Amino acid sequence: MKQLPWILGVFCAFQFASAATEDVRVEKDVEYLAAGREEKADLCLPASVPKDQRCPGIVIIHGGGWSGGDKGAAREINIGTTLARHGYVCMSINYVLAAKGTTAVTWPQNLHDCKTAVRWLRKNAARLQLDPDHIGAIGGSAGGHLTAMLALTDAKDGLDPKEPYGEFSCRIQAAVDLYGPADLLTWHDISMFRKKRTEAPELYRAASPATYADKNDPPILIMHGTADKTVDVQQSRDFDAALAKAGTSHALVIVEGAPHTFHLQPKQQDLRPIVLGFFDRYLKKAK
Repeated sequence: MKQLPWILGVFCAFQFASAATEDVRVEKDVEYLAAGREEKADLCLPASVPKDQRCPGIVIIHGGGWSGGDKGAAREINIGTTLARHGYVCMSINYVLAAKGTTAVTWPQNLHDCKTAVRWLRKNAARLQLDPDHIGAIGGSAGGHLTAMLALTDAKDGLDPKEPYGEFSCRIQAAVDLYGPADLLTWHDISMFRKKRTEAPELYRAASPATYADKNDPPILIMHGTADKTVDVQQSRDFDAALAKAGTSHALVIVEGAPHTFHLQPKQQDLRPIVLGFFDRYLKKAK
């Protein structure tokens, strides 16, 4: 919580641009994974970009308990259109799911898919008028967990996929974690592992964002509602403490009265100025 006054400073300084009323361009069902994969991505792009300009990129990761959800859900559309109207190239992805009725282990392939999305953006930077050195991610719930893992892990942790696009970095430069679980050992059993916590505590620990916090991680903004009955707000408070102990640049915003699964405009508080101010600070080049 020590860094909360800093993020409030960003909030106070931010003013919405006229772009908030402009339209965006959408490309549906773009193939971004290896050949044969069913999961696709939707691109949400600024309506027009000057030829000499390069935009920062954002990977949007949906929630759904790692077993459901979709790239085109209401929250993801809200986030994508908000950011695209503010000059970001957005990529909302579907990733492998631990669907009900199946027994396939989907961890860490789901994280690999998120990392591949970052590489795909860099590979296609010229076509998208993307700045490959300034890419962030945002996700809610299970997507918040994957966003945090994307931000805090790198090649040394053994969680980067070898292919596709192995010549490009998976590293991102900023992340927004919306009410994602950060310490899976203190949560509950999760279907993507096909093992219980008591059976594989090291697996749960290795899939927990809090495990990887260090001072070299990119900045992280955490947002969580006090009325969340799916992921207790204490998960984010403990994550905040772990990041502070590690020296990671971060901020925690507690939204009073907000339940689980809110987007950037819940009735409790308009979060657009905070999120846009955060991404602008770290992903947009100084003029």
